[in-house]
Amino acid sequence: MILEVIVTTADPQGVVHIAPMGVRERDGAVLLAPFRPSRTLENVLATRAAVVNRTDDVRVFAGCVTGRRSWPTEPTACGVPRVAGALVHDELALERIDEDAERPRLFCRVTRSVQHGAFRGFNRAQAAVIEAAILASRLSMLPRERITTEMRYLAIAIDKTAGPKELEAWGWINAAIDTFYAGEPAANP
Repeated sequence: MILEVIVTTADPQGVVHIAPMGVRERDGAVLLAPFRPSRTLENVLATRAAVVNRTDDVRVFAGCVTGRRSWPTEPTACGVPRVAGALVHDELALERIDEDAERPRLFCRVTRSVQHGAFRGFNRAQAAVIEAAILASRLSMLPRERITTEMRYLAIAIDKTAGPKELEAWGWINAAIDTFYAGEPAANP
């Protein structure tokens, strides 16, 4: 099972990087598998620390994939800031690396877990925004027709269940997709 979270890291000078990522939990460890090259990978290798942020504010996911990476953070005991709006954050220490040319696997131990708020549940629009953010992060890898088809389907959940935050995030993603395809002929509807 893959859990969609926000991972915060910091470089040795303390510059914070915020990125959405799917993580796995295996044998009591949190498994991060960032692509090579990535700032997340560089930072974890340099500092041997990261923070998993569990949030229901899908704007953070959408924002990160559309160039909006400046989110409020707060300090943690491990030295890597957490996302201020996270409901829960887990502080991680890197324990083992399984090398891979494309996606090394970073096995991390949770050193501290703190709950900041109650999880009230997801609405369908939140799930749709997360799926759309994943699609937006793969625009150069997936055919345009697939992106168009999947976004059309996800729009059903947005239309039925979105609140203001989900609508804002949905707008960012659609604008990013439109910008990516600007100048290309539209796919057949």
